[in-house]
Amino acid sequence: MKILFTKMHGAGNDFIVINQLNKKYNLTKKEIKLLSNRQLGIGFDQLLIVEKTTLPNVDFKYRIFNADGNEVEQCGNGARCFLLFLKNSGISVKKTISVETQSGLIALSFEENNQISVNMGFANDNPESIPFLPNHSTSQTVYINNVEYSFYPISFGNPHAVIKVDSLDNINFSSIGEELQNSKFFPKSVNVSFLKVINKNEISLKVYERGSGLTLACGTGACAASVISIKNGWVTSPVKVHMDGGDLIIKWGPNDEATLIGPAKIVFEGEFDLLNFK
Repeated sequence: MKILFTKMHGAGNDFIVINQLNKKYNLTKKEIKLLSNRQLGIGFDQLLIVEKTTLPNVDFKYRIFNADGNEVEQCGNGARCFLLFLKNSGISVKKTISVETQSGLIALSFEENNQISVNMGFANDNPESIPFLPNHSTSQTVYINNVEYSFYPISFGNPHAVIKVDSLDNINFSSIGEELQNSKFFPKSVNVSFLKVINKNEISLKVYERGSGLTLACGTGACAASVISIKNGWVTSPVKVHMDGGDLIIKWGPNDEATLIGPAKIVFEGEFDLLNFK
């Protein structure tokens, strides 16, 4: 079975997008994992799928699978690519659309200067919703290789642990990330963000994502780190988030939904034979 796909990236966070509006391919976890392999497959951080929605006044269903084949709730960089894919494929000509995700509805809009904005919804620090243990949402501490790290649990449809550091140099992101992902704190694993405050409107960020490892950018991670930074008075909105793949802008205020603004790019279009990945 041959399947068409589009390779895309949002600030370096890369994806393949597959249209399942008229045909379901039902890719298995193993097939997705093989496709994501950068030596043996196409290579990507996440697989994005377009499907029909059954919800009224909603345009499409947006599904996200990490490189390890597990389906996840939300991806802000992928959402921007999702909208550009719909336009480029002629599937939708709307400037703004509403899409269904596992974590709820989000709105996607084209902005000036080839930027795309995503209404990411409300930040959630309720421990049960993240989910996070123990049952309180203040800063927590973990010891890794005899070094103490404080982290802030928060959710934007998917779980995040935000760690503020003085420098992003000489940090073993994978060691700390995997320790938290496998810890008792996060029963459904967690995306681990490392942030450095540059000034009152800028931060630098690296994110070790569950199921994908260290990525060049993470939209929900940028939202999580920005909200934690604003809440603690380290920065004020809007926040420019510098990541290895590019910059994102986050707008947020108390009791408001967060807005993520950034680029989306098409890299190439292609076709793969699913038989080669069984």
